[in-house]
Amino acid sequence: VQLVESGGGLVQPGGSLRLSCAASGFTFSSYDMSWYRQAPAKERELVALIGSAGGSKRYGDSVKGRFTISRDNTKNTVYLQMNSLKSEDTAVYYCKWVAGNYWGQGTQVTVSS
Repeated sequence: VQLVESGGGLVQPGGSLRLSCAASGFTFSSYDMSWYRQAPAKERELVALIGSAGGSKRYGDSVKGRFTISRDNTKNTVYLQMNSLKSEDTAVYYCKWVAGNYWGQGTQVTVSS
């Protein structure tokens, strides 16, 4: 199993980023996928979760209305569109295959002016 995140970087407050997570080694289209994040000195928290077909979505309270999770089962990829970014969104963002309990290596997102 491999989960490879990309798309992180440095962005100014109010800006946007789109994270991608390319999955391999399991039947991607059959499983829920999620994004988590971990800021320095804080516990890892759920950002968003998406059902296997993409119709069911759930978000953490701190990102509702700003972030959108989506997936493309033809590309075995899950995305996280992040808009109206705030300094408190600064964290390492991880992709997770929920059922298999596999994590990606993470991608750093830094929101700063």
